[in-house]
Amino acid sequence: MVLEPGARNVKLAAMLQTILHGTPTDRPPLLIAHGLFGSGRNWGVIAKRLSDSRQVIAVDMRNHGASPWSDSHTYPDMAADLAEVIAAHGGRADVLGHSMGGKAAMVLALTQPEAVSRLIVADIAPVAYSHTQADKIAAMRQVDLAHVPDRATAEAQLGPLEPGLAAFFLQSLDMKERRWRLNLDALEANMGPILDFPDVAGQFTGPTLFLTGAASDYVRAESRDRIRALFPRARFAKIPGAGHWLHAEKPREFEAAVRAFLDMAEAG
Repeated sequence: MVLEPGARNVKLAAMLQTILHGTPTDRPPLLIAHGLFGSGRNWGVIAKRLSDSRQVIAVDMRNHGASPWSDSHTYPDMAADLAEVIAAHGGRADVLGHSMGGKAAMVLALTQPEAVSRLIVADIAPVAYSHTQADKIAAMRQVDLAHVPDRATAEAQLGPLEPGLAAFFLQSLDMKERRWRLNLDALEANMGPILDFPDVAGQFTGPTLFLTGAASDYVRAESRDRIRALFPRARFAKIPGAGHWLHAEKPREFEAAVRAFLDMAEAG
C-alpha cells in the first residue's frame, strides 16, 4: 500500500502519554519520539536542557511506557499518533526521532508535512533492515515476573546482552506491578513492519538533519540517494565516538548538534 500525503491510520483509544519540559514560547515545540523498547523518560536530561528556549514534548510511543497498547504497531499508526499530539500542542512542531521513532517521524513528515516544521532523524534511514530484535524480546520474557524479588535478579535473568542494554530494558520494568511497560506480544508480532519502511508517496521539503553515530552502520552511504529523494533539504552530520545509541553515549554532543541545527534552520 502506498501512503498518500495526509493519510490517517488506526487511532488509539487515547492519546500518547507525554512528558512536558518547559513552557510554550514563540518557537515551535520540539517533539521527541524514542526508539524501540524505549520511553519518553529515557530522554529526560536532553529534553530538559533543550527546553531552555522552547517547550519539549517527550512521548511514550504506542505499546511503550504509559501509552495505550494496540495490536497494531506500524509506522502509519505511529505517525498518526504523533500528529495527534502535535495537534494538541498548537498544530506544528519540530520533530526529533531516534531509530523506530525516527522512522515514525519520517512517515509523519512525508504524509502530514504541515505538522512538521523541522525534522531531525537520529541514526536510522528510510529503508528496511535485515537484523532482528526478537532475541531482545526473548530475553525479557525470561524474567520471572511473578517471583523476581528485585532489579538485580531481573538483570541476571535477562542473560548476556550488549553493554548497557540490561539497564536500558530495566527502565521499562514496573517492579510494583510486576510487568513490562512494553507490549511484547504486539512488538513481536509487528517486528516485520518495525524493521521495514512503508512505501510513502511525496516529499518533505522542510529542513532535515540526519544525525548519526560515527561508529554506527545504521545509515550507510548507499542510503543517501533514497534519503535525498524523500528529503531534498537533508543535511548529514556524525557524532565521533558514538554508536547507534548516540544520544545516550554522547549526550552533550548530541544536544549541541540538535540545538545548532534548530537555531541554524530557524535563522535560515
